[in-house]
Amino acid sequence: MKPKRIIIIGGGTAGWMAAACLTRFLPAGWTVALVESDAIGTVGVGEATIPQIRLFNQALGIDEDEFLTATQGTIKLGIEFSDWTRPGHRYMHAFGAIGRGLGLLEFQHYWLRARAAGVAGELGAYSLNEHAARARRMQRGTLRSSPHLAEMPYAFHFDAGLYAAYLRRRAEAARAQRIEGKVADVRLDGEGGNVAGVTLDDGRQVDGDLFIDCSGFRGLLIEGALATGYDDWSHWLINDRAIAVPCAHGDTPQLPLTGATARDAGWQWRIPLRHRIGNGYVYSSHHIADEDAERILLAHLDGAPQAEPNRLRFLSGKRRKLWNRNVVALGLASGFMEPLESTSIHLVQSGISRLLKMLPTGAADPAVAAEYNRQSDFEWERIRDFIILHFKATERRDTPYWQDRAAMPIPDTLAAKIEQFRAQGLIFREHEELFTESGWLQVLVGQGIEPRAWHPLANGIGEADLAKYMAGISLMIEREVAAMQSYDDFLAATRPAAGVAA
Repeated sequence: MKPKRIIIIGGGTAGWMAAACLTRFLPAGWTVALVESDAIGTVGVGEATIPQIRLFNQALGIDEDEFLTATQGTIKLGIEFSDWTRPGHRYMHAFGAIGRGLGLLEFQHYWLRARAAGVAGELGAYSLNEHAARARRMQRGTLRSSPHLAEMPYAFHFDAGLYAAYLRRRAEAARAQRIEGKVADVRLDGEGGNVAGVTLDDGRQVDGDLFIDCSGFRGLLIEGALATGYDDWSHWLINDRAIAVPCAHGDTPQLPLTGATARDAGWQWRIPLRHRIGNGYVYSSHHIADEDAERILLAHLDGAPQAEPNRLRFLSGKRRKLWNRNVVALGLASGFMEPLESTSIHLVQSGISRLLKMLPTGAADPAVAAEYNRQSDFEWERIRDFIILHFKATERRDTPYWQDRAAMPIPDTLAAKIEQFRAQGLIFREHEELFTESGWLQVLVGQGIEPRAWHPLANGIGEADLAKYMAGISLMIEREVAAMQSYDDFLAATRPAAGVAA
């Protein structure tokens, strides 16, 4: 097989994730070059992740403590949603299992029956991660108290700029070439319409065989050169603006979770890092003015702002093809997913993984690209459905924004999922759908969707045994959490060394 030259257009988190991964796994003879300009900034607000990021770091051979130190990283055990179902209400989408299934049935059927009988607590009482997060405790590795509990999954909060810089150092050490310059022109070949190369603003030409577009919202190759088209999802995900600002830590103790608080015209994120807290207001410009959104954001910070607010504009949706001809789009060049469930960095990761599985042996084959796009479409659309659920299933009718969200039509795939759960507590995970049954369960229940019944097999256990079963799970979790290290001690053990940029 003839060695190939892969050109990545754009740096930032997406570009350097791709460069670091490709240089680690490509066979001898392949080369990777990344074109970026210091004069072009990156969005860099994606600071919360989901547990799959640990697999990415492990695949690169990254030591976790070194990574946490280098990126001012903290731990994330889930997301707390405040004021979404109604003002004053909160729930968690915690990572990991909820309870334990029994026989052929998932846990929720026994929980629904036990709750109706008055012998069950709130759903979060059966989540190891939620217990640990609220108790401010953390543990890595094998659990101590019970073999019946699965290992506690976790993700990270980190400084996206520091993560990109960290990956850049690793990629360049593995012989990735960084080319400083702005792309002035994209050249297509005369036959198949593939990208042949790019011309930089100083006249240099950079040619390649396969191109990865990480150029951000502009999509210089995937859209600017190939006119791929865009699937607009703004009729479901109406938010089209965000204002981001870091602030100092206040007096509130650090918690290992991301905060997502509903506001009158959108929602606000809170992401605690070691050296600061990342904050942002994601909102609909149809329902609030930019100046008012900024005022509300600044009024709900833990400490003093550490920079001027950064305003962003976006359109929720994705490119019609994420692989078009010899160009694969990653990051914001591929589309924009409402950031509510911290999936932006994961979509970069899954795109890279998918590309490695389908790496072309010669010219990019249309059949392979079509399969890449089919799998990508499925992943993006199921994530989209999960996010829409948060806005659709709500009791809130207190502002025009929430009235509009409750009244909106939703995709048939999501409507079917809601009705299956409402009918009998059923949740089915399709193929390699990102969010698990436990994730759907927590959000469906948290957002106030109540099943009319549970599976009849859940009636096969006596009420006394059912009560003992529920209490046993809760007790196992309480004992495990009590044996965990305090979160403060965990952070102290992985404190950034002097000289790490803030």
